[in-house]
Amino acid sequence: MTDIAANLAAVKDRIAVAARKAGRDPATVRLVAVSKRVEAERIVQAVAAGQRLFGENYLQEAQAKISRVNDLLACGAAGDGMETGAGDGVCWHFIGHLQSNKTKAAATDFAMVETVDRFKLAKALNRHAATAGRVLPVLVQVNVGGEAQKAGVAPEQAAELLRALAELPALRVLGLMTMPPMAEDPEESRPHFARLRQLSEEFAGQDLLGTHGPPVLSMGMSADFEVAVEEGANLVRVGTAIFGPR
Repeated sequence: MTDIAANLAAVKDRIAVAARKAGRDPATVRLVAVSKRVEAERIVQAVAAGQRLFGENYLQEAQAKISRVNDLLACGAAGDGMETGAGDGVCWHFIGHLQSNKTKAAATDFAMVETVDRFKLAKALNRHAATAGRVLPVLVQVNVGGEAQKAGVAPEQAAELLRALAELPALRVLGLMTMPPMAEDPEESRPHFARLRQLSEEFAGQDLLGTHGPPVLSMGMSADFEVAVEEGANLVRVGTAIFGPR
C-alpha cells in the first residue's frame, strides 16, 4: 500500500468515527482530496486507491493537471492492470478564489465551483455554462469569520445573493462553503462550522436552499475536518493529511 493509499484510508476512518460520534451515517460525508501543487502522478495513485473527487485552487495549474491525469488514466497508469477511459469517473471541484474573467474554464472543466461569493462572478459562470449546454452545480462561499483578507459573502448578505442566484438558469445552487479563521486548536473552528449549519437551516426554511436535496455543507480541512463533520459537514476538503506537505 502506498503512503497516499494509507493516508486516504486513515482519513476515511477518521471521518467515519466523527460521523458516528454525531449520530450520522458516514456514507453521507464525501471527501474532496485537495490536490493543489500535487503532481498528476500522485493524484493517479489516489485514484488507484479509490478516490474520485479532487479539489483544485488554481485554474491554470488545474487545467494542465486535469489533462495530464486523464492521459495517465487512459493509459492505465493507475496501476494494478487498471485499464480506464479518460477520467475514470474522476470529478474535479474548483475550490479557490475565482476571477470573473477566468470563469469559462471553471464553468466547463469542473463538476462544481464551491466558491461563488458575488453576483458578477455567478453571472459569468452562468453565461459560460449556458453556452456549454450544461447546468453547473455551485456552492456559495460564506465568510463566517468576517476576515477582511478572505473571500466569501458576509453571512448577513448571503440570503440576498442566494435569491439573485435563483434567477440564473444555468447554475444550480446546492449549498454553502466556508473556511474559518486559522487556529491551532480545531475546537476554535466549531462555532464557525455551527454558524454555517445554522445558516443553511435558515435558508432551507426560506426555500433558498434544499430544493435539489439536502443542502451541501463544504467545511473542514486537514486540521479540523472531524469537528466539521460533527457539526454537519457533508463535504470535507482534505489535502495535507492525504498528500503530505506541499
